[in-house]
Parts: sequence; structure tokens; C-alpha cells
Amino acid sequence: MKKILSVFVLLVLLFLCLCSCHGARSLDEFVMPETFDESRTYELNFWAKNDTNKVQTKVYVDAIADFEALYPNIKINLNLYSDYGRIYNDVITNISTKTTPNICITYPDHIATYLTGVNTVVPLDGLFENEKYGLGGSEVKFDSPEFSELVPQFIEECKLGDYYYAIPYMRSTEACYINKTYVEKLGYEIPDILTWDFIWEVSEAALARNDDGTYKINGQKVLIPFIYKSTDNMMIQYLKQSGAGYSNDGGDILIFNDETKSFLKTVAEHSHGAFSTFKISSYPGNFFNAGQCIFAIDSTAGSTWIGSKATHLDISKENLVEFETIVKMIPQVKPNEPKMISQGPSVCIFNKDDPQEVLASWLFAQYLLTNKVQISYAETEGYVPVTLKAQETEEYKNYLSRSGEDNDFYYKIKIEASKILLENRKYTFVTPVFNGSASLRDAAGDLIENTVKSVNRKETVDDAYFEKMFGRVNSLYRLDQRNPSGALSKTEFHGLPAASVTLIVILCAVWLGIITVFIISRIRAKNKSNLHNK
Repeated sequence: MKKILSVFVLLVLLFLCLCSCHGARSLDEFVMPETFDESRTYELNFWAKNDTNKVQTKVYVDAIADFEALYPNIKINLNLYSDYGRIYNDVITNISTKTTPNICITYPDHIATYLTGVNTVVPLDGLFENEKYGLGGSEVKFDSPEFSELVPQFIEECKLGDYYYAIPYMRSTEACYINKTYVEKLGYEIPDILTWDFIWEVSEAALARNDDGTYKINGQKVLIPFIYKSTDNMMIQYLKQSGAGYSNDGGDILIFNDETKSFLKTVAEHSHGAFSTFKISSYPGNFFNAGQCIFAIDSTAGSTWIGSKATHLDISKENLVEFETIVKMIPQVKPNEPKMISQGPSVCIFNKDDPQEVLASWLFAQYLLTNKVQISYAETEGYVPVTLKAQETEEYKNYLSRSGEDNDFYYKIKIEASKILLENRKYTFVTPVFNGSASLRDAAGDLIENTVKSVNRKETVDDAYFEKMFGRVNSLYRLDQRNPSGALSKTEFHGLPAASVTLIVILCAVWLGIITVFIISRIRAKNKSNLHNK
């Protein structure tokens, strides 16, 4: 019996050790090497996002080939994902096993969560400033931009707390793609700066029908005048334009306010046919191109898919309707004080045990800021380069000046969408980033989605409805369980995600049980053998 008790105590101690060490596989803080060791070889993993755009894929492939020609001792393995959410989930899964990629396309909201691991993501301030290998460094083998040549608004978006944890890669914003032909047919003149009231009014006017049930404006049985692709952006931008609360730098959740409720009531009023969303009705560009939508709000990065002459199509050509398309800034609450969101991917570097490997990762990440990569990628969609250096080249200026010259490379809508951001950069904003800001963004979109769905189900949408929904969304995204932690620092650590901790504890318990049963069975067998021998 004493033997069994001793074994059990040892197993309990092992169990406690395993469970307490679930977050102990942390990395040492990155220390910049004095020189880059080119006598060694490095194999780096680069995770990027791409859908089916082969032109964008080629930009990545060419960039890797050009970089490897400069640094033959560095091999880059490209892993393409279909969306940023999958990258985020895989990174979270791999943090605890130290198998994150070396370089990753991501968003600051996601990085805030990655930083819950100790020294997981490399702060870039020291790398930026390094005389040899920093931005514009003397030992860098390519024409790297200096820090002052990064667009100020774009690089500031990559600052979390007191440190930069990413570099911007591409930037876009949202634009309103308008069927000008239909708007003018309805008797309206499109203003220089759209307002929400104008959009709602025209959308309602478009719902007039013929005796056979078809809509007068398009002669079809299908029409959704106003479709918004990203309802989280819709809510966030409206609140910013209204001066209402969303969140603050300290991570306080402010979205559940009277202005939010007022806007949702307006959305509900127009959800009987005038308005819908991507999640409910599908991609706005498809309705738009078929003449079944008048105002389609989507990212400027998706501009090649929008318009009756779009270079990319998700509908058959026989369903296309000819009309004139124009691109405008998103609708505003105060036209004299416009505000629009800045969005687009950034690049972060994950820490590793080998500082030389991290430095190699930084060199490749920095290469993505060169003019060739920046301009080439920007020309694939309505993105804009993140460096002033690239924006001010004659090559890029020439590209912008040739808008509409052909319907492919110089597709008018694509270039005009890019200009929306280039010409209005001073009006852009980003939301505060903290551990949990990604959940808040999802919650913002859900408020609109739930409202539209409830109207479609003919539910009563009143003050009581909104109060109940606020509570439900607050709980669903655990916003009411957050403890705002203020600005993030490079040493802040909140432990692994709860799901990961639970899984590790369960695994420890299972193994503890298996080992205990095995040892006890062996002891009993031995005791029986001893009794038999006696």
C-alpha cells in the first residue's frame, strides 16, 4: 500500500508540474546580432493571404525569387491562405508549440492576441533604427525605404502600446460603388460627398414596382438598392462619424450606447427591401453587376470585381447589365468632416530561439517594402503602396494617370478606387487595438446583421429588442468579461487562451489516469504472483 501511495504522490506532482508549465515554453527577448551570419543557411516560413488572384500570387513568387537571388543562403517557403481568419487561428494554435511562421501577413487586432504569449512577436523599433540592417541600412542589399519614407498614418497603425509590432504591407479603404445610370434615372444628382440620408432616400425611391411586380428602375424581379459588404466597418465608421463611443485606447467597450441604438433603428426601417448585407444576401458586386443594386459598399481592394465592365466576374456575361459606374467615398454623417476607415494587411515577425533566424526574417519582411513589390501588388487591385517612396515614383504616377486606358490593367474603377484613399488619407482612422478588439469588431457587425435578420423574420424591433440584443451580443463575445488592461507593452503576458489551458489540463488528467491504472494493475499483479508463490 505504501508503494501505491508513493507512486500516486509522484504522479500528482508530475500532473501539477505539467499543468503549471503550460505557458513556460516562452522565448527569450530578441537581441539584435551585431552582424548577419551569411555563412549559414536559413529556411523561413512566410504565411500570406490570397484568394484566386494569380497576379497577386505572382507578386509574392517574384518577390521571393528576387530576394533569394540577393540572399542565396535564405530560402523562403510560401504558404498561401484563403482568408486572414485561418491564418489567425493557425498562429494561435502554434504559439504554445513554438511552431509559428517566421513572417506573417496579419492585422494589428490579431497581433494584440498573439502578444498574450511572452516574446512571441518581435518588437521592431530596434530593427527599424539599426544602422546596418534597419530601414535604409548600410548593409541591406536592396533599396530599402527609410522610416521617414513610410506613410505616417500607415506605420502608426502598426504601433501597439509603446512599440511597433508590424510594418504595413498594403492599404485600402472602403468605397461606395454607384450605378450612376439608375440614380439619375430616379431623378437624383449624385453629390460630391455622399450622406447616409441621400443613400437611404434614393434606395427607398428605387423600390417602386410595375403592375407585374418587376421594379421600375431595372425591369427585373430582383433589386436590393443598398448592400454593405462589411457590417463591422459600417457600424464602426458610422459611430466615428457621429462622435459616438466604440472603444478607447484602454480597451473599454463603449459601443452599447444610444447612438448605436439610433443607427440600428434606421437600419431596421430600411431592411424591408431597401438594404441588406453580404452575409444575408451574398456579395454586393454580383447584384451590382447584374443591375440589381444601386449602392454597393465594399473594399477598394475588391474594385476589379465591381462594375459592368469589371475585369473579374462571379456572374455569367449574359447576366451583366450595361450602366455607368462611379466611385465615391463612403456616406458621411457630416460631409464637411469626412471620416473613413483605413484597412489592409501588415507584416509581423515571430520570435525564434535563434536571433540570426529572426534577422533573416526581418530582411525579407523589409524587402516587401521595396518599390517593385509595393507598386506591383498595388496594381493588382485598389490597394495603395504604404511608402511615400513608391507613391512618388514616376512609374506609379504614370499608372494612376492612365485610368480607363484599357479595361484590364488600367481598369478605371480599380484606379479610381485607389485614388479615393490617396486623395483622402488625412480623413482615415483606425480603431484602438487591444487583446479582445477583434471580438469587439465581430460584435459590431453582428448588431447590424441581427437587426436585419429580425426584420426579415418580421420580429418586433423596438427599444426592448435592442436592449436584449445588446446583452446577448455582449455576453456572446465575452465583452462583459474583459478586464481592460490599457496599452500593451512588449513584456505583457496574460497566459494562453482559456481553451488551450483547458485542453492541456484534460490531457494531463487523462495521462495521469492511464499511468495510475497501469501502475496499480502492475502492483496488483505482482502481489498476486507473490501470494501464489507462497
